[in-house]
Amino acid sequence: MDITEQKNLFDLPENICYLNTASLSPSFKAVEKAGIDAVMQKSRPYLIPSSDFFDPVIELKKRFAKLIELDDYERIASIPSVSYGIATVAKNIKLKPGDTVVLMQEQFPSNYYSWKKLTDKYNAQLKIVEAPRTKTDRTKLWNEAILEAIDDSTAVVAMGHIHWSSGALFDLKTIRAKTRQHGALMIIDGSQSVGALPFSIKELQPDALICAGYKWLFGPYGCGYAYYGPYFDHGEPLEENWTNRLDSHILPDLTQYQSQYKPLANRYVMGESGSFIHVKMQLEALKQVISWTPKAIQEYCKQISAKAVSELRDLGCDIEADDYRSHHLFGLKLPETVNIKTFKKELKKNNIFVSFRGTFVRLSCHFFNTEADFDKFVSCLKSVMD
Repeated sequence: MDITEQKNLFDLPENICYLNTASLSPSFKAVEKAGIDAVMQKSRPYLIPSSDFFDPVIELKKRFAKLIELDDYERIASIPSVSYGIATVAKNIKLKPGDTVVLMQEQFPSNYYSWKKLTDKYNAQLKIVEAPRTKTDRTKLWNEAILEAIDDSTAVVAMGHIHWSSGALFDLKTIRAKTRQHGALMIIDGSQSVGALPFSIKELQPDALICAGYKWLFGPYGCGYAYYGPYFDHGEPLEENWTNRLDSHILPDLTQYQSQYKPLANRYVMGESGSFIHVKMQLEALKQVISWTPKAIQEYCKQISAKAVSELRDLGCDIEADDYRSHHLFGLKLPETVNIKTFKKELKKNNIFVSFRGTFVRLSCHFFNTEADFDKFVSCLKSVMD
């Protein structure tokens, strides 16, 4: 693959080393153009047909469905955020006293607060599965601990495909099999994986998949996607808006109020889901991601980061084992001798952008990165260790 050609899809200056897609992705030039065109379109609203509130949204759902290997795009809802999608899920789950909801240690807040509120409401319990403190086989043992935590008391397992800070890779297929044995729901936060790591609804059949759209899916901030399985076919949405009711596309009849929601996930769409500005940007973004394929993205990221990972380990950095982590996103724990404040200053001085999350320095890369970006990061770290 021509690396230069891929970087040309973005508007990133040559002196910028951006290893922070896990925080916020840069836009493709095509996405930027789509957004500008849509903003200009709003200046002349009389040129916007009513079909623009519906047809592009259907196409968007179809593209996301293709990405996650889902046959029925009607099970996709467009949402504004992960917290919105998780709150929708939690609203439609009833627990019994003594039930448990299994979460991972240091899960992202959007996939924690709703579960804390739900378990408090029903006098149920959160069961937090901590990461083993060992440096060897850590993720392998963590996966085993998750499986052990699932029992007859488990009502829900809510987790990511990878850990958002370390990149630890969870064995969703085996975990899903265990949830089925005990009649537990499986809710996946795919924000840091879907788009960059292969994910199949057909294979895993989770009860829900919630995903932010502004990271590995390269959409604008304020967009997301949700898949809702059969368990949620007759649930209640967070809001009552005109678009999630039956026959809402017949605009002259909107005051013929409907008691029925649209079928499947369409009942859960957010108000103003037909935002032509966001949707047109998202369509361009998904078009490119699908063209690349998550498998190719993963392989490329592994290729350009392998040398740096080896060097970082030699410098005393702790990184998850290669077979038990993602390659588009991984965290490293620095040696205790490194002064964090000094290191952050050096990174800023050298225009190197990464994230500090908990005890990890998180590096995340894509097709606009090269091995040279990782070399630059390693050199910067060495400079504060001399």
